[in-house]
Amino acid sequence: MNRLVVAVALALAGCATQKSESKPAAASSPATSSASVDRYDAIAGASDRTGADRALDPGRKPAAFLRAMDVAPGMKVGELFAGGGYTTELLARAVGPTGHVYAENPKWVLEKFGGKGWADRLARPVNANVTREDTELDAPFPGLDGQLDLVVTNANYHDAVWMKVDRAQMNRAVFAALKPGGRYVVSDSSAKPGTGLADVQTLHRIDEASVTSEVEAAGFKLAGHSDALRNPADTRDWSASPHAAGARRGTNDRFILIFAKP
Repeated sequence: MNRLVVAVALALAGCATQKSESKPAAASSPATSSASVDRYDAIAGASDRTGADRALDPGRKPAAFLRAMDVAPGMKVGELFAGGGYTTELLARAVGPTGHVYAENPKWVLEKFGGKGWADRLARPVNANVTREDTELDAPFPGLDGQLDLVVTNANYHDAVWMKVDRAQMNRAVFAALKPGGRYVVSDSSAKPGTGLADVQTLHRIDEASVTSEVEAAGFKLAGHSDALRNPADTRDWSASPHAAGARRGTNDRFILIFAKP
């Protein structure tokens, strides 16, 4: 009888031990999202980024922007209107050596930034996974149909308007370059609601409703948005152009619209 009591007691003790050991495993599940946040902060804080790029960070908020786009290692990313390559290099770091970035610029932009500037950018080892795409905005990413996971344009959609780009064709080309389920992220400076395209050249801003309408006409679905670059205090009545903004540069309200290819 005593042996039976001892056996039961040992069995109950074993069950209690198993239950207590199982609790920490369930509690540790949020670690994945924490690691993701640390990764984007580390990319923005990398010591080998250029001084010129880091000087833009307070207004550009690179970690928050990368996080909003959910850029992951191994992705193939197209950047529409890459400018001088500030965002290009961040994307190159985010996708890593197993990913690739296609940096598109029209002739007008290449003339503005100069060939040497891009040569210097691409000579940096961190940009070994970047391909320069010298094409016009209405014909980006030739030969990449159905291959890209993500296309992004940062602060330049309004430029495509005043430059008289065929944006319907541009957005259709982006749609074609993306895989099914791929995302098209458009971020730009906010104009006042209802102003449409009126401020694209004077204030370098655009009404996000106009962007949504144009992009959805190409077959995309608005899948979400991010408030990571919002500034509710912005009166939206001053020029967001980097050259005209002066001390207010980087304080303009910016929307981030995330479209998906069905």
